[in-house]
Amino acid sequence: MPNPAVFSNYYESPAADPSAPEIWCYCDRPAYSPGDTLCLHVSTTAPRFDVEIARDTGELELRFERKGLTGKRHDTPADASVAGCGWPLAFELEIPRDWPSGGYRVTCRIDADGRPLEQHYLFVLRPGGGSRSGRLLLIAATGTWCAYNNWGGSNHYEGITGPNGDAYAPLLSLARPLARGFVALPGGAPRAALAAPPAPGEPVSYPHMQWAYANGYSKKYASAGWASYERHFVRWATKAGFEVDVASQYDLQLLPEVVEDYACLVFVGHDEYWSWEMRDTVDAWVDAGGRVARFAGNFLWQTRLEDDGRRQVCHKYRARDEDPLRASERVTTCWEAPEVGRPGSLTFGLDALRGVYAGWGGCVAFGAGGFPLYRPGHWAFEGTGLGYGDVLGAASRIFAYEVDGLDYVVRDGLPYPSDAAAVPDGLEILAVGLASNAEVARGVDVDELFLGSEDCAFRAAVLHGEVTPETMARAARGSGMIVNFRRGRGEVFHAGSVEWVAGLLRRDPQVERVTANVLRRFLNR
Repeated sequence: MPNPAVFSNYYESPAADPSAPEIWCYCDRPAYSPGDTLCLHVSTTAPRFDVEIARDTGELELRFERKGLTGKRHDTPADASVAGCGWPLAFELEIPRDWPSGGYRVTCRIDADGRPLEQHYLFVLRPGGGSRSGRLLLIAATGTWCAYNNWGGSNHYEGITGPNGDAYAPLLSLARPLARGFVALPGGAPRAALAAPPAPGEPVSYPHMQWAYANGYSKKYASAGWASYERHFVRWATKAGFEVDVASQYDLQLLPEVVEDYACLVFVGHDEYWSWEMRDTVDAWVDAGGRVARFAGNFLWQTRLEDDGRRQVCHKYRARDEDPLRASERVTTCWEAPEVGRPGSLTFGLDALRGVYAGWGGCVAFGAGGFPLYRPGHWAFEGTGLGYGDVLGAASRIFAYEVDGLDYVVRDGLPYPSDAAAVPDGLEILAVGLASNAEVARGVDVDELFLGSEDCAFRAAVLHGEVTPETMARAARGSGMIVNFRRGRGEVFHAGSVEWVAGLLRRDPQVERVTANVLRRFLNR
């Protein structure tokens, strides 16, 4: 059963009534190494609580349990989403050195009038010693988890901060619980992308938000988190015979040596928020011979980390007015902004500003659902049986809900980066679908649409220098792509869609084959 203090699916926080049964928890860090001490912070109205820690490979492997720990309720600051909860230590554990790398689910449980009440947290256990040969390193998108986590009132999208108490927060603390649905979900929970094109004339809808509201989950559960993305990849890859280690995205900045001795880094799902230093680590690693398999979308915002990685900064749309580093290349806005001058496409070949939405709400709702292929002879498509113009992943709806693209031109029926696109030499566009930054109302008032015009206006200002009806129309048009290129001694394959994992979850044989082709090649199998 959920905690009773879920006021709405906009955010969660403890109940004002100290007699209401509830429990919340978080770890002091998002990632650990074997031998580190895990510190668990808990606030509960129950006198006793239980803890379980299980490695999550799609199936739960129980590694630790402790029953009957002393519980206590602690006050939660009104600005907990920004400053952290500040709860005292409730439990600590030296992580055994023989625990394998992975995502670990922490479950805190109490008895609530005869029924169990649980709250989940997830930490990443980095790889310890031993050979890394033949193993994949999945980089969990912890920056995006933090950005969407609305526990305590605010995230990087909306909230209770600002002078009027109604604004998104540019500073977010990691010292707080994860919103319900980020760690665990029941089977059948809707994904952000539409499961099928709507019927002609059907109004715009957002099934995942409606389900979240009806079932007491965060409205952002389908936008970010282990449960919706990384977990599905780990489960598929493990069953397909790949050995997968996991590291936190923050490790790319705070512990960059974590990538050493791996042949292939993997990124999946919704992977939107990165720091300058994280990109430096990946760029240097590829130049030195590393290979990146990126089955992810929406590479958009630069962040900064503060307080030894315990706080994330991203001013986003307000960066030019509010960021203390607004005159610096480290200003926390999009990578394509002239003051930053480091287009995302230079790292992964694609960027979100030329995307973004497809198969979601009123954006390209009747689109192909998959990637239309232009270069089916590429090695990645071997064994799929697909030809020119065929669509990869249409049945499993992998082309959604946010995709990455480029400005491009078509010559003799084949797409090429335009002269304006900042891409590595030799980049090859393998597939192209259409995206949009403007919703089509379809029988509802435009004010009822979720997206609004803010994203489109921001893109118009960055890409075209001003916001006018003409630049808004240009900014509304986007694309999603699959690209491949070499840089230095390394190589990158980027299928630029948040929902690629839906093809693995739904066991789409052609999506599975492409994924396996990329991973095997990059592991030198």
